[in-house]
Amino acid sequence: MEPDILKRLYRQHVGVDASQIQELPSSGSNRRYFRLTGEQTLIGVLGTCCPENEAFIYLAEHFRDKGLPVPQVVAISDDRMAYLQTDFGDTLLFNAIEKGRKTAAFSVDERELLVKTIRLLPDVQFAGAVGLDFSKCYPAPQFDVRSIMWDLNYFKYCFLKATGLDFDEGRLEDDFQTLAKVLMRSQSSTFMYRDFQSRNVMIKDGEPHLIDFQGGRCGPFYYDVASFLWQAKAGFPQSLREELLKHYIDALRKYKPVDEDYFYEQLRHFVLFRIMQVLGAYGFRGYFEKKPHFMQSVPYAIANLKELLQKDFPEYPYLQEMLWKLVNLKQFSDDMQRRQLTVRVMSFAYKKGIPNDASGNGGGFVFDCRAVNNPGKYERYKPFTGLDEQVINFLEEDGEITVFLDHCNALVDASVKRYMERGFTNLMIAFGCTGGQHRSVYCAQHMAERLNRKFNVKVELVHREQNIEQTFESRAASTVADSGNLA
Repeated sequence: MEPDILKRLYRQHVGVDASQIQELPSSGSNRRYFRLTGEQTLIGVLGTCCPENEAFIYLAEHFRDKGLPVPQVVAISDDRMAYLQTDFGDTLLFNAIEKGRKTAAFSVDERELLVKTIRLLPDVQFAGAVGLDFSKCYPAPQFDVRSIMWDLNYFKYCFLKATGLDFDEGRLEDDFQTLAKVLMRSQSSTFMYRDFQSRNVMIKDGEPHLIDFQGGRCGPFYYDVASFLWQAKAGFPQSLREELLKHYIDALRKYKPVDEDYFYEQLRHFVLFRIMQVLGAYGFRGYFEKKPHFMQSVPYAIANLKELLQKDFPEYPYLQEMLWKLVNLKQFSDDMQRRQLTVRVMSFAYKKGIPNDASGNGGGFVFDCRAVNNPGKYERYKPFTGLDEQVINFLEEDGEITVFLDHCNALVDASVKRYMERGFTNLMIAFGCTGGQHRSVYCAQHMAERLNRKFNVKVELVHREQNIEQTFESRAASTVADSGNLA
């Protein structure tokens, strides 16, 4: 369909011709968008599916009646294949938070936009559902087992199979059926946006406005939360997700009481489902339609999936097994390993100088252990190091070393969490004492083991003066401590 129909609609609605018409960049759909300027600035839409257009037109009118920030449809062609709507400008939320997405360090202004958006969501889901005729939704009136299985099979055939992984179709189907049952226990009479993510939110006058909700239907509110917070390229660190989830729950309480433990547990299943659903979409667009930019999002979705799998899904044993094989495929694991944090922990003697940072990043923490009681001044400890029981007992007996390490741990933990969230790949931690034999060795050993155990990061340990090196690899399927409710 050519944009001439949009020019005619503009003339009919405004009374004069548009001075200019410009096609806007397309998204993943087949709809075409145009900006028409003149006495008014409007957005023209050319659809390819009449029922989809009808769904958007109906929902936009209904939501505006509820006071929700959505476009107003001002003119519609006789065949319902083209329409004009109000213009919210050019700023997608996705672009407004670009600096945060790229650095995982979100500014106050970026966080404020995200908070406003997530707090708006319950209004759409609950207030937006009041009086809504779900039979007008497209392509389905509600989220049901059939639509779940469509999405899961989309993932199975368009992504999982395309990677070359062999799988047992029957066992996978059994777990898909179980997942569908778990998801359906959250069914509610709320509006499910379906694709609630930062590319479908416009920022106008500092406030979020909603677009592209034509695929919505009756369904559980968990789905939209998972879509927004686990969007592949959103780059939200876990700490920010937790903050936004608290805001969502607070806003949700306006409409219903919330059992937080159940909420977080149920949300995990929707996050799992949503990640598989988007991987299926990426696979279809990338592998089959040969659109490479969709494949660029795959590593981000795989990283989200790997993070989620850190906590078991005992309900789906075979699916979980296959997903671990998927995230560890060489084409995905190599990319993730390049972006994973390696912590280098060293012990050294001050008289031989502070160690250089081999990564070229300029070093990190250097802790001075010389204030701690020194076993080296006693003859009986001189043959031993901080790895030996005799020295360990001496250091731990008066508790000085424990208090010292507690302070070190607090500083290092905060940095490791932020380094992981921001995708940094190297951090160096060095402990120095007089001879690099007792106190520094004890501290470095304990720090290395603890970081590997707590954060599941690769740790390279070097006791420089003892000529001892040890590597603690990250564990593929272990639980990551302190990583929030959902991972």
